[in-house]
Amino acid sequence: MNALTRRQKEIFDFLRDNYESFAHPPTLDELCSALGMASRGSLYKHIMALIAADLVEPFAGNKQGGIRLSAKAQRDYTACEHSLPFVGKIAAGRPIEALENINYMAVPEILKSNKPCYVLQVQGDSMVEAGIFDGDWVIIEQRSYAGNGEIVVALIEKAEATLKYIEQAPGEVRLIPANNAMSAMSYRPDQVEIQGVLVGQMRSYRSH
Repeated sequence: MNALTRRQKEIFDFLRDNYESFAHPPTLDELCSALGMASRGSLYKHIMALIAADLVEPFAGNKQGGIRLSAKAQRDYTACEHSLPFVGKIAAGRPIEALENINYMAVPEILKSNKPCYVLQVQGDSMVEAGIFDGDWVIIEQRSYAGNGEIVVALIEKAEATLKYIEQAPGEVRLIPANNAMSAMSYRPDQVEIQGVLVGQMRSYRSH
C-alpha cells in the first residue's frame, strides 16, 4: 500500500469514521463541503491516491459518482471498530524504550473510557502491589495531564516509557512504583511527559 500524506489520511479517516452515517456514498462536492475544502480538483487527486492505496473504490469513469470505502477498508473498519491500538510493551520496573508497532486488540467496552485509548503490555514487576503483573495488558486513556496518585504512562527524556504512580510538585515529578523493594524516581518537570492514565487492565492465565 502506498504511503499516505497527512491530508490523505485525514480524508480517509473522515470517510471511515463517518461510514455508517452517510445515507449514500458522498460525492466529491458533498465531501468537499463536509471537509471544508475549497478545491474540488485537489480533493479528486487525494481520492485517486486513496484508490491507489486500495482504501477507496474506483469511480465509474467520472467525478460525479459516490466515494465508497474499498472492501478491504470496510473489513478493517469492522475488525477495528471495537478494538484499540496495541502499541507495544511498557516497563513496570526500570524504564525501557517505548515501542510503536501498532496493531489492534479487542477490548471490552467497560474497560475503556469515552476518550481515545490505547493498549500496552506490562513488562516488569514494579507495580505488583497495585495488582499489575508482568504480561498484563493495560488500557490507557490518552491525555497529557494527571492528578497526583494516578497511574500514568510517563515518557522520560522523550526516549523511555514507564508505568508508575505520579506525584507532581513545583520543580519535581516523582514516579513511584507499587513495590516496596523499589525506590521512587525523581525528575524535573521538563524531563517527564505524561502520555496517558491507566483506566483498565486485562490478563491471560494461559501458560505459554
